[in-house]
Amino acid sequence: MADAVVAEGLVKTYGEVRALDGLDLRVPEGTVLAVLGPNGAGKTTAVKILTTLIRPDSGTASVAGVDVIASPRAVRRTIGVSGQYAAVDEYLTGYENLDMVGRLYHLGAKQARQRARDLLEQFDLADAANRMAKTYSGGMRRRLDLAGALVAHPPVLFLDEPTTGLDPRSRTGMWQVIRDLVADGTSLLLTTQYLEEADRLADNIVVIDHGRLIAEGTADQLKSQVGGERLEITVSDGTQLRRAEELLTPLAVGAVVREDDRRGLLVPVDGGASQLADALRRLDAESIAVDDVGLRRPTLDDVFLTLTGHAAEDKDAPTTGHAAAKQESAP
Repeated sequence: MADAVVAEGLVKTYGEVRALDGLDLRVPEGTVLAVLGPNGAGKTTAVKILTTLIRPDSGTASVAGVDVIASPRAVRRTIGVSGQYAAVDEYLTGYENLDMVGRLYHLGAKQARQRARDLLEQFDLADAANRMAKTYSGGMRRRLDLAGALVAHPPVLFLDEPTTGLDPRSRTGMWQVIRDLVADGTSLLLTTQYLEEADRLADNIVVIDHGRLIAEGTADQLKSQVGGERLEITVSDGTQLRRAEELLTPLAVGAVVREDDRRGLLVPVDGGASQLADALRRLDAESIAVDDVGLRRPTLDDVFLTLTGHAAEDKDAPTTGHAAAKQESAP
């Protein structure tokens, strides 16, 4: 399988800040790569380089086999970009926004108009086609922004936190749109702060921190690095938490973590239900009442905390949607 996106040894500095420090990425054709990282990890910087918005200080990158540094205009003909914030003109209608993007791509007036109508239907925006975008809800704006990224039928798509700020229903709808695009053969690089998003959408996941790749694999492979299962227990009386921790530590295969609510414990175990039963027996013998108890597999949140010690959020500067097209339209 050929690679839709390849980055090797990307380095980018801003003064004394090293945003990327030798980053490697690879997206096979027709797959989804999710790029995860904590605040300032460099995710958006990487997207900006791959979409020709900025140049790396060193390293190489190609999209659809085209060098992003040597042939940026050719790269722009093959990509679609949607950033963290919907980049739509509020004073144009939904139809006018898409028609404008089509003309920037030199589709021709007739083809641009037809493409705009088709995308409005596809993204369930046909009824709002003639309304100004400033009247759209947040979810509608995000759908319009993604539609704009698809005007030129790009084989490679970059989505920089595409569901930021959406309510759960809108986010779920956007996930389905993304699945449909990939099913039709689109190759996708996705940055996200929603770990569930990566879990549901990605064929492969990379975790970056301080501009370096620190882990890579499928969701299951990354979870296996954390190991075992997690026993979650909430005691009724917070004053008994320390004693509960002492009782459960012998069952743990790693460090027992106190939850933020001061009544909860997270105990890594490898014995499944038998460990759960043993834990409850130990607590009951000491008359420690329990409000809640559960056994779960590790999540990508656990992976993040284990690998980086940080939450999965990113405050890199956002990519501007369609900026690659507007910066220098093709050809």
